[in-house]
Amino acid sequence: MGSLRRLSWVVALVALAGCGFQLQGRVPAPSTLASTWIETEDDQTDFVVDLRRALRASGATLAPRREEASAVLRVQRDELTESVLSVSGRNIPREFELVYTVRIEVEGGGKTLLAAEQFAVSRDLSFNEAALLAKEREKEVLRAALARDLVGVVMRRLSSLP
Repeated sequence: MGSLRRLSWVVALVALAGCGFQLQGRVPAPSTLASTWIETEDDQTDFVVDLRRALRASGATLAPRREEASAVLRVQRDELTESVLSVSGRNIPREFELVYTVRIEVEGGGKTLLAAEQFAVSRDLSFNEAALLAKEREKEVLRAALARDLVGVVMRRLSSLP
């Protein structure tokens, strides 16, 4: 019985390996981004902090000075907007939409590698005035999650650069 169980595990592993299944990993940065300078107005936003982390994880190095970089990634827009989706009968907001938007451009080797392109992700957030502090914390957590999602989208786009 034990050898039959081992044989079934081996068959299952061989079938899984043969189907092309792979765990999702980090996408390696293209060689043009080997040494990148990030130009932004605010270098402490959730998006920029997570972008730096993702670039390092993909094998790129962050240049200490712009002159030493092989590419310049310019963050032209980095903002979170909030709009009311619904209100109660007493005119109190009940649901918000959070939209995190970035606009980036990449230059390297004296030419534009990626023309200014805008990316956005959004999520809905319910609101309850009785749980104001908890909802503010939830908003902060959602903002950080939106920034991480946006970095993933941008990194997939950057991986297609020459």
